[in-house]
Amino acid sequence: MEPQLLQFLNRILRTIGLTVLWMIVNSSIGLMWGYAYVGNHWQLSNMVFYIFLLLSLAGLLYILYKIWRHPIGIKID
Repeated sequence: MEPQLLQFLNRILRTIGLTVLWMIVNSSIGLMWGYAYVGNHWQLSNMVFYIFLLLSLAGLLYILYKIWRHPIGIKID
């Protein structure tokens, strides 16, 4: 297999893996442990969860940008 194609597939697998890991962690913390649900009023744990959610999303997007910022050089005819 060509090295450029392997590099492209590696980027795709990293992107899918990191995104699924991010979704599993945040859904476990938020939905399974109940920090995403706001009851009668906001609690400190809800605020911490949503701040963590936004910061981790920003980190994920930055990592994905670093993965995809350089072109691979595959020529499509």
